[in-house]
Amino acid sequence: MDGVPDRIVISHTGKDRDWAQWARWHLEAAGYRTELDSVDRVPGTNVVEAMHRALSRDNPLLVLLSAEYLGSDEFATDEWTARFAQRRRDPAARLIPLRVENVDLSDGIWAPIVVADVFDLTPDRATAALLDAVRRAVDAGPPEPLSVVPPQYPGRAEVSAGTDGPRPVKPLPVVWNLARRNTAFTGRDGMLDRLRDALSNGSRVAVQALYGMGGVGKTQLALEYAHRFADDYDLVWWIPSEQPELIADHLAALAQDEQLRLVPPDTPTPQAVKALRDHLRRVGRWLLIFDNAEDREDLFPWLPDGPGHLLITSRNPNWTGIAEAVDVDVFARAESVALLRTHLPHLAEADADRLADALGDLPLGVGQAVDLLAETGMPVQDYLDDLAAHTAELMSEGRPPAGYPVSLAATVTLTADHLCDTAQAAGQLLYMCAQLGSETIPIDLFTASPELLPEPLNTTVRRPLAFRRVLGQLGRHGLARLTTSGPVLHRLVQAVLRDTDPNSAMHLSTVENLLAAAGPDDATHPKWWPRWTALLPHILAVNPATTENRDLCSAATGAIWHLLARGDAQMALPLAEFLHQSWIAKHGPDDLIVLNISESLAAAHTALGNYRQAYELDQDMFVRRRGLYGADSPLTLNAARNLAIDLSDLGELGQAQELNEDTLARSRRVLGDDHPDTLTSASHLAADLSQLGEFERARELDEDTLARRRRVLGDDHPDTLTSASNLAVDFTQLGEFEGARELDEDTLARRRRVLGDDHPGTLTSASNLAVDFFRLGEFEGARELDEDTLARRRRVLGDDHPDTLTSAGNLALDLEALDRADDARVLRRRFKVKS
Repeated sequence: MDGVPDRIVISHTGKDRDWAQWARWHLEAAGYRTELDSVDRVPGTNVVEAMHRALSRDNPLLVLLSAEYLGSDEFATDEWTARFAQRRRDPAARLIPLRVENVDLSDGIWAPIVVADVFDLTPDRATAALLDAVRRAVDAGPPEPLSVVPPQYPGRAEVSAGTDGPRPVKPLPVVWNLARRNTAFTGRDGMLDRLRDALSNGSRVAVQALYGMGGVGKTQLALEYAHRFADDYDLVWWIPSEQPELIADHLAALAQDEQLRLVPPDTPTPQAVKALRDHLRRVGRWLLIFDNAEDREDLFPWLPDGPGHLLITSRNPNWTGIAEAVDVDVFARAESVALLRTHLPHLAEADADRLADALGDLPLGVGQAVDLLAETGMPVQDYLDDLAAHTAELMSEGRPPAGYPVSLAATVTLTADHLCDTAQAAGQLLYMCAQLGSETIPIDLFTASPELLPEPLNTTVRRPLAFRRVLGQLGRHGLARLTTSGPVLHRLVQAVLRDTDPNSAMHLSTVENLLAAAGPDDATHPKWWPRWTALLPHILAVNPATTENRDLCSAATGAIWHLLARGDAQMALPLAEFLHQSWIAKHGPDDLIVLNISESLAAAHTALGNYRQAYELDQDMFVRRRGLYGADSPLTLNAARNLAIDLSDLGELGQAQELNEDTLARSRRVLGDDHPDTLTSASHLAADLSQLGEFERARELDEDTLARRRRVLGDDHPDTLTSASNLAVDFTQLGEFEGARELDEDTLARRRRVLGDDHPGTLTSASNLAVDFFRLGEFEGARELDEDTLARRRRVLGDDHPDTLTSAGNLALDLEALDRADDARVLRRRFKVKS
């Protein structure tokens, strides 16, 4: 049909989905092609890319305006503001706004635009208004509508005087016992739409179980679903299910309801339930909601058959064989911020984000914060400080938000008390998990050292199936989310449990011992990085700065070495500084714990190019260790190696060489020629020789060290790769550019595989290989590699790190060699590097 656009994009929010489907049907029937995200964008679609494609074509944008649409819906806002921007550049960009509810457009950006209404009309008049608006926008005459049944008109139909008029399609079902709709309900549109799709997929009985921890809003989600899609049903009934023995009475009440009247009011419960089941088996368009069910075995006998829908809310994730389990997690951050700013309109977005983060986006916690802040006018920072110090007390304050029977603190403590009363081992595990971080807790943290645990948990963890059942108890009570790697507890739940734990000191002590035992001896080898990564948040959670457990202090120091080994000095430095200051005040400067953390702190400064700070720490530590343990102690020799690195970095190459030669001789005598520490001394001495111009001596020492490291440590050990990289530099200095290139290419490939693309060691190899390309006249290859390395070093190390400046200088040389002198000057000026 001439004049018909490629397609009309329908922009709407989740709450207005019925309107969108109604508009889509009538437009398609009238010959227009449409795009509707909830239908045309299948799971896995990149929504942002799909929106960009839709709006970049010559497609009219049909906007369904409602209070929700003009409120906080992020993607809807993106769509209409993008079209307004297009209209400013090109007035032919077509926008078709329709009001689907009575929202005020008299002020703001919509005021000068003609907007048609389609609400509170008869279905025919609404359809005519829709098609008229589209015709005027696209100037096309559509054919006759298709001869199929359209969707019901989503609005409240206007009743003409003197006629019965059409039956309104949005009243509540006649058989209905639900609570009033929660007007403060926020977000969850995507989940509600997916829930409706799942229940309407044609199954004989569609059953969905909404599960999650207490306070995530399972009940509120079920209530909103029932209200939002009420016109899909003729019967909707809410059945409290926390007490299984009362479920039959609730079902009997439905059978005896005065609108349904399946049985007389005095009918015995068994006969009433049977009559109800028989009725539901024969009819459709019904929804039963079993709220707060605890156990599938208790609920299963009461679930009816028939072509209706069943919703279950529960803390228990296990509904295998009964229902499709749907994990209800915390709010998305945008949903938390929207709820906070809706009810606290003067709250800055940054403060709302800070609040949401501290509350872990838990709906009940966010709701309680809204109530307390609205009531008291308390400054955000004061609230956050109080939350950190007195979580349980604060989470008990004020009224719980609408739809929640009790506060978060009461929810957590009552559930924990019940768990401890019924399953002692599970209670012990729960309170220990509360002492740890809010990330996944490795299961083997407990199973690897059962002797450290109290009874009965000690005995339980020795039996894998029994321990898994104990973990299942935490999930079943909604106190933890279970993953294949271990349980995850919400931070607010943990804080409330810590505040109310009657044996907090004992549980903390046990957890400290478990963490101390769990850390691998080697904190630097890549094979142990995943283990240290998993342990790090839990080591930090128990606050090693204040602990009396010296083994935990060693584990914390190991975690810092892990961060340094994987190239994350930015994170390692502030942690090492904090522990260093705390432990000096607690133990004094000569304590072994303090000397060990001093060593890691100095290494962090070295990695970040803070050479003077590293030197001062290493110099002090070398003197102290030599005085405490003697010149030949392995601890003192290690301090000497670190001090020699600092001297070299500061340009004191002669002193560095002298100290490294002495340290290497002592290490060979004390530790042996092939000890890893001895080989580290040899590697450092070779680097000094290279910088002093003694390239042949450096090459000989590096070749010997590389051979020994390959034999002792293996070809892919990070220290072996360091030796290979150093030897390649020796080749370059000696003019053996092809040999350097071959070794650098192999080392770079190995470092990328072992350490990752952005590791500082990998970037060193990339930089060295670019130098090889340059020396061989392959300037374009050098430029490409130097550009990539500079970008990565800026991101990983920062603009002012010496290695970043080296890359900038090398790239400038590449550009000059490619006759791009102007670009080279700009680069040198940007990074203040000389030619």
